[in-house]
Amino acid sequence: MKKHNFSAGPCILPQSVLQKSAEAVLNFNNSGLSLIEISHRSKDFVEVMDNARNLALEHLGLQNKGYHALYLQGGASLEFLMVAYNLLEKKAAYLNTGTWSDKAIKEAKLLGEVVEVATSKSDNFNFVPKNYSIPEDADYFHCTSNNTIFGTQIRTFPETKIPMICDMSSDIFSRQLDFSKFSLIYAGAQKNMGPAGTTLVVVKEDILGKVSRAIPSMLNYKVHIDKESMFNTPAVFSVYVSLLTLEWLKDLGGISAIEKVNNQKAELLYNEIDRNPLFEGFVANIEDRSKMNATFNLNNDELKATFDDHLKQAGINGLNGHRSVGGYRASMYNALPLESVQVLVDVMQAVEKGA
Repeated sequence: MKKHNFSAGPCILPQSVLQKSAEAVLNFNNSGLSLIEISHRSKDFVEVMDNARNLALEHLGLQNKGYHALYLQGGASLEFLMVAYNLLEKKAAYLNTGTWSDKAIKEAKLLGEVVEVATSKSDNFNFVPKNYSIPEDADYFHCTSNNTIFGTQIRTFPETKIPMICDMSSDIFSRQLDFSKFSLIYAGAQKNMGPAGTTLVVVKEDILGKVSRAIPSMLNYKVHIDKESMFNTPAVFSVYVSLLTLEWLKDLGGISAIEKVNNQKAELLYNEIDRNPLFEGFVANIEDRSKMNATFNLNNDELKATFDDHLKQAGINGLNGHRSVGGYRASMYNALPLESVQVLVDVMQAVEKGA
């Protein structure tokens, strides 16, 4: 039976990428050696790292604009601290739209004053705050573009005179934006571009070197830039699979092409959630709904066993909501085909007919 993988992360990857990466584990570049046993300093892997860094910048339209792409470790969770270590001298401004921005704020407070410009925490993060002001004397402004747990997404980013930092872990490469508006972008690979184990950081070099504190080498962006993401042993497999995924995306036509498919998937599912009387969306405002993570509930708990059984029979995997929210969450990352969303909609309609 074909599986339809709606897992929130680690998430679905293109079948062609899985095939190529599996082959590389056994025999990389016809070397007779496995990708995961060769030296990370070898010519073959240095080429992988260089291509992965360059292709990330190409997709984002940031080549030759003063940006560097890095593949680091520790996930977005370490970036919560690294951002503050490298950029926070006195005060930083944060928009709090979910669990992950909440955690980012906690780490930043270790190193300086944090101004929370707005939050939707009191409403269980079911909307994205708007019409807030950003203090111009802050060292930077931090936001989270997409909230996997609650299913919200920032559609319009604010204009600000200070550096804008964005955690794009769950929607990077999924939609066209003016990425030059951001001074630093970071994203765990395991949502849209590869397996867990590496984190993409895209940073404009001119924002660095302005804090007075001593920065430990492993937390210093300038160290990683100077060493071209090879200061320490990188996550070889994760970087390679990320490169394959970025190549797959380029072959499709890039971000503009995948955005059209992502819009189709989101429209198909949200139309059914709104139409079907058995289901209700979690997000309060339609304009705040995430196109990556659709969160919804059954209106009748007595139908949960029936719905779950239908999901299992249809081969649908990973639809349970986050433990802190409950309900259901359909994660529709780049590699999820439109066909899988149609299967989910068919199940929702079948349960409605039988209710």
